[in-house]
This record gives sequence, C-alpha cells and structure tokens, in this order.
Amino acid sequence: MTARQPLFVGGSWVEPDGGHYEVTDPASEETVGWAPEASREQVLAACAAAREAFGPWSRTAPEERAAVLGRAAGIITGRLEEYASLARAETGATLGTARGMQVGVAAARFRRYARVEPAEWPVPPQINEAGPMGKAGVMGALAVRQPVGVVTCVTSYNNPWANPAGKIAPALAMGNTVVVKPAPQDPLSVYRMAEALEAAGVPPGVVNVVSGSRTEVGEAAVASPDVDMVSFTGSTAVGQRIGEVCGRDMKRQLMELGGKGAAVVFDDADLGSAVAGIGTTFSFYSGQICTAPTRVLAQRGIHDRLVDQLAAYARRLKVGDPRERDTVVGPVISGAHRDRVESYVELGRKEGAVVVTGGERPVLPSGFYVAPTLLAGCGSDMRVVREEIFGPVVAVVPFDDEEEGIALANDTDYGLIDYVWSGDVARAFRVARRLRAGGVGVNTVGRNMEAPFGGFKKSGVGRDVGSYALHAYSEVQAIVWPG
Repeated sequence: MTARQPLFVGGSWVEPDGGHYEVTDPASEETVGWAPEASREQVLAACAAAREAFGPWSRTAPEERAAVLGRAAGIITGRLEEYASLARAETGATLGTARGMQVGVAAARFRRYARVEPAEWPVPPQINEAGPMGKAGVMGALAVRQPVGVVTCVTSYNNPWANPAGKIAPALAMGNTVVVKPAPQDPLSVYRMAEALEAAGVPPGVVNVVSGSRTEVGEAAVASPDVDMVSFTGSTAVGQRIGEVCGRDMKRQLMELGGKGAAVVFDDADLGSAVAGIGTTFSFYSGQICTAPTRVLAQRGIHDRLVDQLAAYARRLKVGDPRERDTVVGPVISGAHRDRVESYVELGRKEGAVVVTGGERPVLPSGFYVAPTLLAGCGSDMRVVREEIFGPVVAVVPFDDEEEGIALANDTDYGLIDYVWSGDVARAFRVARRLRAGGVGVNTVGRNMEAPFGGFKKSGVGRDVGSYALHAYSEVQAIVWPG
C-alpha cells in the first residue's frame, strides 16, 4: 500500500538516516509497506523543530487552532475508506473496526477538540489583613491554563488512529506542539494522520512524526531537553522506564499503562448482558486492549452457567481473514505476540486451570491467529489471573459473597477499568465505589467519552478524554493582583 515512507520533521518530509524496515500485515503476513528508521539525530531535530514552533503556535488564537483541528477531522472523514484499508492491513483489525473504532474515532476526537473551551477562571477574592508585606486589602486572582510546551506522544500498536488522535488533538488545542513516536508495528497510519494535519494547515514544526524499530528512537524522543511532557500508552514495564527518565528532569507525564480488568458478576446479574460484555475480550481487537474484562469473578450461584454461556459465545465467533464480512476475530499483531499469548494459555494449564474452549491455534493458511480461549477453575494466585496477557483469553475465578468479590477484584497490581454486573443497582454502585480502578462500568462495557480516563496503581498516571485531556496537556498558572 505504501512504498518507502519518509519522516515528517519540521514541516518537511525527510528521508530517514537508518533506512526502512518492513511493516507486515498480521492476517496475510504480506508486506504492507516500508516504515522509516529515524536516527537519534533526526529525533532530536524533530524535538528542536517542535520547540521552535511552540512559541508562535501557543500564541495563536484558540479559535484558529480549533479551525485546524476541525479541518483535519473533515479530511480524515473524507478519506475514511483509504485510511481504514491501511489500518486494517497494519493491525489485522476487521474492516468494520478499522472504519468505526479506529479512523472514525480519530476523526471524532479531532472534531471534539475543535470546540473552544474556557482556559481561565476567576478565583474568589481574598481579604487580607495588614501585615509586613503591605496594607490590608482585597486580593483578586485568576487561574489560567497554559500549554505545557513540547509533548512527546508515544502511541500504542492496537489503535494507530484513535490513540494518537486522543493525544495530538487535545495537545494542539491547548497550544502545545508534538513529536509523535508511533508503535513500530503499525506506524504508517500515523503518517497519514500527519498528512491530514498538514493539509488542514498545521504550521511547520507543530506536528512531527518519527518512527523506528529500535529503542533508541523512543528513548531520544523522551529524553530530549526540548521536551516538556511525555504522553505514553503501552506496557507498565516501558512506562516505568519512561517515568524514570521524566523524573530526572521533572517532565510532566501522562501514562496509560497495562490493565487486568475485573468483571464482578453477581448471582442476580443479567447473564446475557454480562456474557456480551465480557465476550468483547474475545472479539474487540482480538483482546489486545487494556480495558478488556479479562479477569471474571463469578459468584458461585451463577458460576457454572456463566462459564457455559461464555464458552458457547466464544465458539460462535468466526476467527479468520478480517477482510471477510462475517469475521469477528482477526489476528493478533505479530507472530511473536501470538507465541506470547499461547505461552500464557499453556501456563494456565500447568497452573491447574481448565481450558474450556480455545487453547489451540486456528488452522488458517496464513496469519497470527489465536482462538478465543476461556480458562475456568482459576485461583487468584495464578499468573494467568494476575498478569496482562493482551489477547483473546478470559480467566474465571469463583467467589462467595460481596466482600470476597471486592477483595479479589482489588487484589491486583493494576487498576484501569473494572466492571460490575448485578440486578441490584444500589449494590452495583456500592461495589463500584470500593473498587480501586480509574473507571468502573456498571452493567456495561460502554464508555462515556467525556468521562475521565486513566488508572490507579500500575495502570497509569493522570487522566484524559473530554475536558480532562485539556487539563492533562496544560499547566495551571495563578495571576494575582490587589483589588
């Protein structure tokens, strides 16, 4: 689809110093295109270009910045089929998912941040008594949100459209400039996003994209002295390393890291709704999503029925070529990741879990496929219950009462999104408030895209989405004066 992609640095398309590397379609194992391998010097040049562009862009009227984002949304929408085809090829997502949840969501996010919101608020006046610093009087104050500066955006492979858009759009809306380092598995879509922004009129240096398969590319983009903030989506282990680098220079951080979402299902739950929600782990991005309800805590009264219904649900899902209309489960991102997911299933067997369905590699002519897999008879101490697998694998753990269900849900290093299913809404909300997670779905896996998103514990630092993203990509300044 794409020949040899150049880098995007300082408003110019630049040939990479390190040549190119192959991007592979995880469904066909054929070459999608050739991504650029930036050198450390080119990454630092991108950061310097963003620094130079920051002053003028930050002083641009919010309405002008919003107009650029709105035009970008229109361009992305107008090229939806072209962009979705590339996204499908790079990620292995079904075409419907690539259209709606990848490119479609990206356009919606640019459109959302094309809305201008207030960036300053009056603070209640304070009456001061006379003191050594001056006379008694009234002090007025104003709280102002200022852009952070240059933001390095390190994005995830599972959604090369919605994830970068969720960083770039609010960062630009607040007056920041960005250096985007896409995941090495599927960077070509992010370059198409840069083309759309260039066509929308983003000034040179405001958006830069540098990719590479070597760790030095990301390391340089994080460590550059020109960078004021790092926004990262990915594994907890990588996030911890980035946090250490940011900590040395007190750089601002926004981290969306791993998850091991608990789905607490009570005896009185609507099992059809619970099965459909939990079943998204099997189907949505083939389980390659940090918000998936992969850890099912089933009250004993419905445990066996829930396991049976989840198994039946998994067996009905067609695994195969994501270009075919009736395919529900496409491949995982790579052969290496398929091996990793399969190793966890085998580990579950060794730990004593029962493989109710799945567990065997689908017989297909090509591609990196994993069958939807359900593990039952699990204990909370098993690694398949405690560690993020990032594939279409669900582990079920039984519990007796509300207190035990809450304790099991909270017995994890993660805390991104948990879920509660119960016919007793009062109990569901009571339990939700006791779960140590950044978000809780009550009888749903749906999201409100204005609600804050982020994690507790090792699932991340900070909150974004909606207006919360504008807060994340800004600093608060106080301006005080005598009244």
